[in-house]
Amino acid sequence: MAYSTLWWLATGSAVVAELLTGTFYLLMIAAGLAAGAIAAHAGLPPPAQIVASALVGGGAVLLCYYGKRRKGTGRTNARLDAGLDVGEHVQVDAWAPDATAQVRYRGTLWTAILRPGASAQPGLHRIVEVVGSRLLLDRM
Repeated sequence: MAYSTLWWLATGSAVVAELLTGTFYLLMIAAGLAAGAIAAHAGLPPPAQIVASALVGGGAVLLCYYGKRRKGTGRTNARLDAGLDVGEHVQVDAWAPDATAQVRYRGTLWTAILRPGASAQPGLHRIVEVVGSRLLLDRM
C-alpha cells in the first residue's frame, strides 16, 4: 500500500473523529495529515512526509489555540452569549422576601436577583449580568 494512501486513511479517520466529538483541533490535525499525504504524492521520503505533517498540523493547532486565547472576552464569570442580555430592561412586579423576583424575559420566566446594595423596589430594572441562570438587576 502506498504511503499516500495511508496518509489519506489517517486524514479521513481524524475527520470522522472530529465529527463524532466536535473537537475542532482534530480538524487541524487532519489538515496536517493531509499535508503528509500531499508530501507523499510529491515523492518525498517518509521522514520528510512526517515533518511536513507535523509542521502543518502542529502549526494549525498552535494558531487556532493562540487565536482563541488572544480573542478572549476579558469576562471570566459570564457566559459568552450573556453579553447580548446586558443592558436590556425587565419589569419587576414584586420582590420575594429572599430578594429574588420572577421576571418575564425573552418569552420565559427568569429568576432575578439584585445587585448588592440596591433596594428591592418594583419597577423597571436593567440587566447587569447573567449569573448562571439568574439575571443580576440594577434599578433604573
